Amino acid sequence: LPTECPALPCDGKIAARIERLLPFALTEGQQTAVREITGDMADTRPMNRMLQGDVGSGKTVVAAYAMLVAIAHQHQAVIMAPTEILARQHFRTMQHMLAKSRVNIGFLSGSLKAAQRRSILEEIKDGTINLIIGTQAIVQKNVEFHRLGLAVVDEGHRFGVRQRARLKQGDVEPHY
Repeated sequence: LPTECPALPCDGKIAARIERLLPFALTEGQQTAVREITGDMADTRPMNRMLQGDVGSGKTVVAAYAMLVAIAHQHQAVIMAPTEILARQHFRTMQHMLAKSRVNIGFLSGSLKAAQRRSILEEIKDGTINLIIGTQAIVQKNVEFHRLGLAVVDEGHRFGVRQRARLKQGDVEPHY
């Protein structure tokens, strides 16, 4: 059977809510990328897309837009970074960008203390946390997502196919 993933269309109401959160207007290039990505996310075939751009070109805001579309459909989104420093940078960026939203952001890395880790894992599993940011700790066996809709892999070339495949939950795969 072919793999399915959730259809996560971005209608005008969702787009307006997301754009109100952004502290600036998207550039023409960002708008094009968002249109293409959200078009793919509306399908039940898993999106597997790479977003390229120079440093400072706004790749993070495009990824945030896509993650917010997933969250608007009551799905979780995850961003996995190759280093803890980069993961923490994404965490701070998302906290700042989404400060006026109801998005519950969680951070997961191997450096968390056991009690913190247990708490985060439970909130990921029960869906309390809807945006998860972290390192490859995200793809460990004990991580269970409530309803993962989108996985963003920063510097994806640093991760193997097996690591990304661990984000699949049962017969349902997230968009990538």
